[in-house]
Amino acid sequence: MSKLDYKQFSERHRPHIHPPGANLFVTYRLAGSVPTAIVRVYRAKKAWLEDQVKRARTTTHDGQPSDLKAEVNKFNREWAIKFEAVLHQAKTGPMWMKDERVAHAVAQSLHNLDGNAYRLDSYSIMSNHVHVVFKPFVSEAELYEHFDEEGNLIFMSDYPGLSRIMHSLKGSSARQCNLILSRRGQFWEHESFDHVIREGKFYATIRYVLNNPVKAGLVRDWREWRWNYCRRELSDKF
Repeated sequence: MSKLDYKQFSERHRPHIHPPGANLFVTYRLAGSVPTAIVRVYRAKKAWLEDQVKRARTTTHDGQPSDLKAEVNKFNREWAIKFEAVLHQAKTGPMWMKDERVAHAVAQSLHNLDGNAYRLDSYSIMSNHVHVVFKPFVSEAELYEHFDEEGNLIFMSDYPGLSRIMHSLKGSSARQCNLILSRRGQFWEHESFDHVIREGKFYATIRYVLNNPVKAGLVRDWREWRWNYCRRELSDKF
């Protein structure tokens, strides 16, 4: 994989990324899978909170205050739960991944980056959303500084960060799925929900992912769901 610029900074300090060796839990969904009214409220509250963060950074020397950081984390957790509740009900919006050809294309996109951009631990592909757990190979330890042609400092990495990983996953699968469905337009919603899996919560998170179709009443055991995946070294634990 070619070297990638991670992020540009005007000051000489290292970028904040997920901790080295961290496992990430990510949920991404089909465009239009959550009612517009709910999305509108979410985006309004998110915009207000982002404005508060921006104001805090321009008026303080310590960066984002701890209480505001806690509020942002709480907001992200609460809305991730709200969105997942709607997605799991699967009562509105497109459900294109009920088509086995589409689900297969989405699964293939996840496996294509396994071993190149991340270690793929598990996923569950449902009718309107995807849960996935992986560990990106990029880390703060292997980032290095570089100046571009205009003299701007950028950080380079041999591996993509989370934003590039998601861009690749969504872009490649969207093109393939739209061809399968003979349609055009946005396939995935732009927003994704992601968080670092806390120490001691790795297996519980994997279990949550794999049991999605069980909770939905689609199968009795997670192994019966064709669109579930668990890394071989982990599967015996579940």
